[in-house]
Amino acid sequence: MSSDLTHCTWPGTQPLYIEYHDTEWGVPEWDSRALWEKLILDGFQAGLSWITILKKRDAFRAAFEGFRPEIIANWGEADVTRPLADAGIVRHRGKIEGTIKSARAYLKIEEGTGFSNWLWAYVDGKPLQNNLRSMAEVPAFTPLSTQISKDLKKAGFTFCGPTIVYAFMQATGMVNDHMIGCPCHAKVAAMATRP
Repeated sequence: MSSDLTHCTWPGTQPLYIEYHDTEWGVPEWDSRALWEKLILDGFQAGLSWITILKKRDAFRAAFEGFRPEIIANWGEADVTRPLADAGIVRHRGKIEGTIKSARAYLKIEEGTGFSNWLWAYVDGKPLQNNLRSMAEVPAFTPLSTQISKDLKKAGFTFCGPTIVYAFMQATGMVNDHMIGCPCHAKVAAMATRP
C-alpha cells in the first residue's frame, strides 16, 4: 500500500486490513442478510477500531449463529448470556440485545420490500461515486447517512448513528470512497451495476 495521499492509507501495513481493503471494502453488497450482518458488526465497532471487529469476525459469526436474523429474532435472556461469556467477541449487553431488536426490525423490512431493496433505494439502486483525492476529504457522516440512521432507528434498529451508517455505506459499496488514485477505485466503480 503506497503512502501517497492518492491511495487509501487507512489500512496501514496490517495484512488483514490490506486484504479487507483490497477485496471487500467498497464492493457493492446486494444480499440482504450480508448487509444486515455488516450493519450489526459496524454497530459493535462503536467506540473501537474496525480492525478489532475484523479480527473477531469469525468468532462473531459463530456466536450469532451465522448472523441469521430469523434465529436471533427469537433469542431470549439465556441466548444473551451465551455471547456475554464469549471472550472471542466484544461482550456488550446493550449491543447484544440491540442485535436481537435489529433482527426483528430486519425481518419486518425483509418481508416487505426486502432489506437490500430498502437500503439501496436511498441511492437509487446505484453506488454513489466519489472522487476523493485525500483522506482529509472523507466525511465522518453525511446528510444521507443521517437520514438512513433516523429511518433505521424508526424501524427498530439500534447502534446505527450517522457515523456508523456512513462507515456501513462505505464498506458495502453504497458509496465508493476509495481514493481516486487507489487501484480499487476503478475496480469498485466497475461493479456499480446490480447483478
